[in-house]
Amino acid sequence: MSAVLRILGIDPGLQITGFGIIDKSGTRIGYVASGCVKTREAPLPQRLKTIVDGLAEVIAEYRPQEAAIEMVFVNVNPKATLSLGQARGAGIVAAVQAGLPVSEYTALQVKKSVVGGGHAKKAQVQEMVMRLLGLPGAPSPDAADALACAICHAHAGRLGALSTHGLRMKRGRLV
Repeated sequence: MSAVLRILGIDPGLQITGFGIIDKSGTRIGYVASGCVKTREAPLPQRLKTIVDGLAEVIAEYRPQEAAIEMVFVNVNPKATLSLGQARGAGIVAAVQAGLPVSEYTALQVKKSVVGGGHAKKAQVQEMVMRLLGLPGAPSPDAADALACAICHAHAGRLGALSTHGLRMKRGRLV
């Protein structure tokens, strides 16, 4: 019987940060918990503190051994990209403060791992997460993305270099 590895997946967002926790035992994965840390309209430092504190509570309650977080992609709005990067930093801080190793995955890697294609829609990710984990209903989009990130990490450990196989660079980003 394989040892159980508990993985925390984080989908960073300044308004809503999704989290998902799965257990991996050998080639099997199982659902533990998922949800969202929501920030109120407040100054940026307070919102970041809310993310760190919320994830710290999740980590303390569920005791994951590793964390996986989605990388930020550069989009047309630099301010939104910067805000997302700051929320991502808050998620990394929460995990590192708890002593968790943190792995990073692009959205394309996560989608390819869970759905089979890097350009899947959110509804497809929700559906596949629900099926892979045997959930009775679809999790919220943010929780589903976080669970997908955890699933990607579970698969990457088993499959090795999942990262860029089959992907190519276009304008400085993976496609």
